[in-house]
Amino acid sequence: MIAVAGEALIDLVPETAADVSAPLLPVRGGGPHNTAVALARLGSATAFCSRISTDAFGAMLADRLREEQVGLDLVQRGPEPTTLAVASVRESGSAEYTFYCQGTADRLFTLPAPFPDEVRAVSFGTCSLVLEPGASAYEELMHREARLGRFIALDPNIREGLIPDPDAYRARFSRLLPSVSLVKLSDEDARWLGNDIAGWLEAGPSAVVVTRGEAGLTVHTRGGAEYAVPGEHVRVVDTIGAGDTVNAALLHALSERDLLSADALAGLSADTWRHVLGFAARAAAITCTRAGAEPPYAHELE
Repeated sequence: MIAVAGEALIDLVPETAADVSAPLLPVRGGGPHNTAVALARLGSATAFCSRISTDAFGAMLADRLREEQVGLDLVQRGPEPTTLAVASVRESGSAEYTFYCQGTADRLFTLPAPFPDEVRAVSFGTCSLVLEPGASAYEELMHREARLGRFIALDPNIREGLIPDPDAYRARFSRLLPSVSLVKLSDEDARWLGNDIAGWLEAGPSAVVVTRGEAGLTVHTRGGAEYAVPGEHVRVVDTIGAGDTVNAALLHALSERDLLSADALAGLSADTWRHVLGFAARAAAITCTRAGAEPPYAHELE
């Protein structure tokens, strides 16, 4: 089983891209939530670890996770409102977000009890590593699970508008790296964080995967190797959830090959990396052909 730790929120997405006056449609989202859904659709046993509101939007989020057969035993519930993210979608399909998250449920996450033995890996990322006091609880959870020998994946998925102190966030990112096995991030995220891939690898991860939009994906390994695959050319509706799909597809492909350990990741061959990256690129491409975060099912990638 793969656990995904982080926020679930509601994206308010314009009915018509690039039209600021268009009606906003509520879409269930949040990077970790999307990753959990994508993992389940690909066929991985998945659990979600978060705090979800008991309001109507929270009920929508919990219902979707149940429908997708994502386990909710690790989810905390609270009466606080659900975080809202208003999406501005350009004609190219790329999106920017404005967040409404003061006093919301997901940021009040607290350290949970030890995970069940069947959890082999834990994925972290996005707003949950920024918004206090929950961010500190997620950080503590990551270090605890890493000490217990679990594979840790990190997708920082930078949202600049949420980060009041960039230097403090970059310091947190550095603190996390010794506990991380796999980092996945976009080229924009990498630049914002300082683009020190060699330094990040030296700090702990076995591999760093960088997504480059249409240009594809590149993995950098601690051993100094670098492998890349091109992107899949599709008609893009929007890019919402594409990075989360990459994250899920990487974890699913590694799990299917019984490679969810730092040592196994460090020893992957060039061919295996290209198969794993190619699978992730295809999965993300399918997501981009759909409105909102709608990752593919396993049969769509056969």
